[in-house]
Amino acid sequence: MVTARLDRAQPYALSLFRIVVGLLFTCHGVASLFGVLGRPEVSAGAWPGWYAALIQLVGGVLVLLGLATRPAALIGSGSMAFAYFDVHQKHALLPIQNGGEAAVFFCWALLLIVFAGPGALALDRMLSRRAVPWRRAAKVPDENQTVIPA
Repeated sequence: MVTARLDRAQPYALSLFRIVVGLLFTCHGVASLFGVLGRPEVSAGAWPGWYAALIQLVGGVLVLLGLATRPAALIGSGSMAFAYFDVHQKHALLPIQNGGEAAVFFCWALLLIVFAGPGALALDRMLSRRAVPWRRAAKVPDENQTVIPA
């Protein structure tokens, strides 16, 4: 009985997780691009910091809103993997030693979102329902349904 209740709440918990990860990722981008929240501003066009900050800002907003969530999360995850191996790992092997905990966390959290999807509360889901209202009226199955011929 408890498991059934938890299963029903899973899409909403996933949405909450996505929103928090997207908000934190966005904050990292804002801090780096604009020199706020206790971080120095990166120079425009500087490799790789400025590009990473831009990915964090744009990707973070997209993940936060649940808009193009999977592609944005995949690009963000890849940028964090690059950040860890290019910036952090040369200082020490483990994230706790080289200051790469945030990069590792974001890499894996965003990769989870790529595979789990955006959850129930996402703009993608709301927009796709409005974009194809004829499917329900014409009883046309969506791309996720299996059609068994008669």
